[in-house]
Amino acid sequence: MSLHPIITQEAPAAIGSYSQAIQAGNTVYLSGQIPLDPKTMALAQGIEAQIACVFNNLSAVAHAAGASLAHIAKLTVYLTDLAHAPALNTYMASHFSHPYPARAVVGVATLPRQALIEIDAIALVPSTSQGT
Repeated sequence: MSLHPIITQEAPAAIGSYSQAIQAGNTVYLSGQIPLDPKTMALAQGIEAQIACVFNNLSAVAHAAGASLAHIAKLTVYLTDLAHAPALNTYMASHFSHPYPARAVVGVATLPRQALIEIDAIALVPSTSQGT
């Protein structure tokens, strides 16, 4: 099985030696997204705006692979303050439907660029789609 990088200008470019996502067969491994505007690379302000920005970025990468947020099987969420978990739950309840993806939420001391949240994901691409 070969690995295919997923690249889109609709999400922030990788800030280091990693890909925005890697597709292996019908599985796409999305790298962690922090709340950066893909055009300006400015950090969104406030937890609600950061959550929305991160999911927009994840959605853009998933779309480049021929998937959507509905195809996400697993999320790992990193929060610098676990008190932000209710805002995350509210956002997810209004943007995801049953069955919700599996999820872990991890409290961390710090994130790149002083972000309040980072999320990585695993998505299953529909068999008729092909990633870039």
